[in-house]
Amino acid sequence: MKSIVIFASGSGTNAENIIKYFQNSDLAKVVLVLANRKDAKVLDRASSLNTSALYFNKTAFKDDTIVNLLKGIDPDLIVLAGFLLKINKKLVDLFPNRIINVHPALLPKYGGKGMYGMHVHNSIVENNEKETGITIHYVNEHYDEGNIIFQDTVALNQDDTPESVAQKVHQLEYEHFPKVIEKLLSQSIYG
Repeated sequence: MKSIVIFASGSGTNAENIIKYFQNSDLAKVVLVLANRKDAKVLDRASSLNTSALYFNKTAFKDDTIVNLLKGIDPDLIVLAGFLLKINKKLVDLFPNRIINVHPALLPKYGGKGMYGMHVHNSIVENNEKETGITIHYVNEHYDEGNIIFQDTVALNQDDTPESVAQKVHQLEYEHFPKVIEKLLSQSIYG
């Protein structure tokens, strides 16, 4: 069975969705959730779903603690689900084309440092975009610049607020992120 490790920083709704999606799968299982905030709700969500969950601090992320942990697990795929820290080159080199992220916009627009969550949705509304969507992409050592795996769009209208845009984007994430993970693992097109 293939193994998935999820990195998250916040509430963990995408992580929960992915864990549930693979709970009865013969293909893969989420074996660990890692969070860089002690108060991240994702830790509680994972535990309530009987999935191992650990908090780590910035020091553990910068030194070899997390790298060594991941070497020991050797996950088939590392999934960033609302994880806000930049992945370092060492980790990218150790798991080439095995780290993916979901971005709440159609990259390359609205990507880069500081462009996450409501920052993205506010910018989209301010710029009167007619559509937005999600981008699932491989992670490299630069924010939001890895090769695109999948994109899907949703139409916007003049009445949309940043909150309604966020809701539309979350629906796309919930629908597609687990399926793209499954496809990557079943086709073994990574690594």
